[in-house]
Amino acid sequence: MPIRKEQFFPGALYHIYNRGNAKGEIFYTDKDRYRFLQGLYISNNSNSNFGLTHLEGNSSGCTLLEIKEIFDKSKISYDPLIKIYIDCLMPNHFHLFAEEVKEGGIVRFMQRSGVSYGRYFTIKNDRPGSLFQGRFKAVPIETDDQLKYLLAYINVINPAQLIEPNLKEKGIQNFDKVWNFVDNYNWSTHQEFMGRRESILITKNELLAEIFPTPKTYLKFVKDVLRSKEKKVWSEIDKLSLE
Repeated sequence: MPIRKEQFFPGALYHIYNRGNAKGEIFYTDKDRYRFLQGLYISNNSNSNFGLTHLEGNSSGCTLLEIKEIFDKSKISYDPLIKIYIDCLMPNHFHLFAEEVKEGGIVRFMQRSGVSYGRYFTIKNDRPGSLFQGRFKAVPIETDDQLKYLLAYINVINPAQLIEPNLKEKGIQNFDKVWNFVDNYNWSTHQEFMGRRESILITKNELLAEIFPTPKTYLKFVKDVLRSKEKKVWSEIDKLSLE
């Protein structure tokens, strides 16, 4: 097996992403999205594969809190391989902003979650072949500015492109329509940063909390970034895109 070019180090921060094979969709329904998030939570425990086995055999699915209760009742401690700070699920790709906790944690986590979700998706949709387009990609995050714009890119720019697919080339044509969609999008951590929801999947990052101490400061920043797209300004964020 070829050796990955990326080098991962405990304590380092990374933008992790992958897309569907041939840019195909990897989520058809909300159940798929919930299943993917469930798999992320379960795959992030270095102590046991119990949760993965249970999830594969549970056709009705479980909420994240129910999965946590399964771990608690089984007296399996939760020892994360990585810390996830930001996420976003799009129809044909996903983004994570994460920190490696244990050496080799990111690779192990991504392999476990990718295999688990790929198996689920293949069986559910009778779809042969690889679900993802090769190995996941990872970009180290090294500056505060890179971190801030990554947050805006993952949480708001990605969902915005579902309303205006040509946003990068033409800029935003209808800001109010785009913002209304982004602000109500349930499949990114925008809701967590707005203080509307908490997820056991997401760990609060001290640096992000310092940069955005309140939902109001976060809101102003991401709206300003989105507003800048009305003028077709695409500089720092473009470097973090999938293209």
